[in-house]
Amino acid sequence: MNMGTKLAKAFNEQINREYYSAFLYLAMSAWLNEQDLPGAAKWMYVQYQEELVHAQGLVKYLMLRGDKVDLMPIEAPKKEWTSPLNAFEEALEHERQVTKWIDDLAKMAEEEGDRAARLFLDWYILEQVEEEANGEENVVLWGRAGDAPSGIMMLDVHYGQRGFSPDEIPHLD
Repeated sequence: MNMGTKLAKAFNEQINREYYSAFLYLAMSAWLNEQDLPGAAKWMYVQYQEELVHAQGLVKYLMLRGDKVDLMPIEAPKKEWTSPLNAFEEALEHERQVTKWIDDLAKMAEEEGDRAARLFLDWYILEQVEEEANGEENVVLWGRAGDAPSGIMMLDVHYGQRGFSPDEIPHLD
């Protein structure tokens, strides 16, 4: 059961955005590693891995529906930030933009009368609640650490404990 052309195009655009998100987090990870913050770099690398899973979920969904997957060029992300706090602030702002894009996609599915696509997107909507909550916590914690070397070191050690466990997007396997 194919989606409408307009909705399938919008899903493909979101796939591109998710891959861009992955590259953005990978760039942040590399920059944080260059700043001798391996824990923060690991946190961002795990975020990179999560974004790949999100993109792959959308790809699988399009394929399941019998729609064409149209992979587009991915814009190169920014490569430098002024501080770890600045990187985490920009990550939060990016997640807020992703939330808007996902919400717009869900509205389009509703307007097109595609209940299956709309229900599929519920997982992404709830995932964005978690992404923004994590982003807000990150900004608070890095803001509190400020320029204090001991605070930065403790926070970096804490962030290095994050592990990767791939999300299970419902109804795809």
